[in-house]
Amino acid sequence: MVRELDAEIIRSYREQGFACVRAAIAPAELVKYLDAAERVRRDVESYHDDPIFNQWVNVWQSDAKLKELTFHAQIASFAEQLAGRPLRLWHDQLLIKNPNSRAPTEFHQDQPYWPLENAQESITAWVALTDVPVERGCMCFLPGSHQKVHLPRQELNDEDSLFNLCPELRWSPRVTVPLRAGDCTFHHGRTAHYAHGNETNQYRIAHAIICTDSETRFNGADHVVTQSLGLEAGEVLPDRLFPQVKDFDQFRKAAN
Repeated sequence: MVRELDAEIIRSYREQGFACVRAAIAPAELVKYLDAAERVRRDVESYHDDPIFNQWVNVWQSDAKLKELTFHAQIASFAEQLAGRPLRLWHDQLLIKNPNSRAPTEFHQDQPYWPLENAQESITAWVALTDVPVERGCMCFLPGSHQKVHLPRQELNDEDSLFNLCPELRWSPRVTVPLRAGDCTFHHGRTAHYAHGNETNQYRIAHAIICTDSETRFNGADHVVTQSLGLEAGEVLPDRLFPQVKDFDQFRKAAN
């Protein structure tokens, strides 16, 4: 049975652009998902090796255990409750900051990176698979920044990139959210966020599940997720590769 979110959490998410749900993943589940993430980290070469973080995109297509997490019924339910509309998967990604990698991920919005048309309520579930205190690279959000629409993409390694576009955001209140393993944050695709560098001797490991409106269309721009799919501009994202949340149960069962 999935649990319902408190109405105040939903209200706050829609107003602020982010929310935190503690203990979203049960401890027994967490063990197997962390083991799977560690296996990917050891065995799979990243397509994008960066001092800020390493990322593995669409791991649901290659790892059965992480596929279970990507299609996790509780996480999916939380996402649709917060967004208030039907969603589909855009992509997942395993995100790892290496030990003693002190470079932060500078403030940015995610949505300007995505080749999505008419995406109004894109949402990322960011599941902590390890403890993520401030010094290990937890995230910090700018409340209300999801109201900033149609911005060009901002650079993850440039501390002024977002603020040159929206100088008023430099003086916005900032909310830092440390997480224990199993906790999950949700943020809107336009909510500006920052991740501290990892100053510890341990890996920071998180799994992100990114969903968007079920009727979202491809806009034709280049992106690593879509570049080899042969999609036409204006085409609704196909269910086979971008499953709708209402169908997550069958995809999750197919992982077992």
